[in-house]
Amino acid sequence: MSPAMRGHAAMLLFSTLVAGSFSFGSTIANEIPPAALNAVRFAIAAALLLPVALLTTGFPKGWMAAPWRYVLIGGLFACYFVTMLSGLKTAQPVSAASVFTLVPFMAAGFGWLLLRQVTTPRMALALWIGAVGALWVIFRGDIYAALGFEIGVGERIFFIGCIAHGIYTPMVRKLNRGEPPIVFSFGMLLAGMTWLAVYAWSDLITVPWTSLGSDIWIGLLYLSVCASAISFVLLQYATLRLPSAKVMAYTYLVPTWVIVWELARNGVNPNASILGGVVLSVTALLLLLKDESIEGKSQIVSPND
Repeated sequence: MSPAMRGHAAMLLFSTLVAGSFSFGSTIANEIPPAALNAVRFAIAAALLLPVALLTTGFPKGWMAAPWRYVLIGGLFACYFVTMLSGLKTAQPVSAASVFTLVPFMAAGFGWLLLRQVTTPRMALALWIGAVGALWVIFRGDIYAALGFEIGVGERIFFIGCIAHGIYTPMVRKLNRGEPPIVFSFGMLLAGMTWLAVYAWSDLITVPWTSLGSDIWIGLLYLSVCASAISFVLLQYATLRLPSAKVMAYTYLVPTWVIVWELARNGVNPNASILGGVVLSVTALLLLLKDESIEGKSQIVSPND
């Protein structure tokens, strides 16, 4: 399997795990202040990655050179997660998911600004097809639901986080100096945890952590392990092998995977009218799987390939 195909496989798993975070996160979004929740989430994820990094790739010499890189990357991702949970306090999940589908376009734009990655006509077509498919799934094929979409305070808050997410993807590729994805993710998590701990210290010491219910801890552990430690590594692995627009195009699959998660966890059967949207999302991914000569010129491959 080529490095690019491994990048696509990583993003397929990434989209599945991120979709699960919507399902599990909905159970705890209103139980713990967003910044405090994410500070603990980053701390648990970093604690899990440390021994794994030591037993696998190790920490290469100079991995802490220019630590400002981790501070910047960690701050961007912390901003995304805090605004997501803050926005969901007032925004409906469907509306928030609609905002999230703008991330691939943002990643493509910032990819050009930061790395001069060019979005070819076929990639642009795939992005548009994926966006339509994702919106089809989000609104379950109901045109009236789509026309009734309103942009409220929660959506505007989450939009700021989506901008941070769009910058994050090309920034990882720009700032990585050959560190393995797991090491770079560890540095990012430490920096993000520090940002959030300072910002949310008063909440961290007042939340009754020991008296939280088991469902809250299950959700928090899922967010820490699957939607943080594992997904961060997958995202950075793919970012070093694929253009930013292709990486973030996998966010179009998230609404479909959310339906699968809800079916598995809660027995919620999907509406047959959304199948057209699923087909469009898969079509977009198939278009993105085809190699581009421009991709080969800009692709960076880790020595760990």
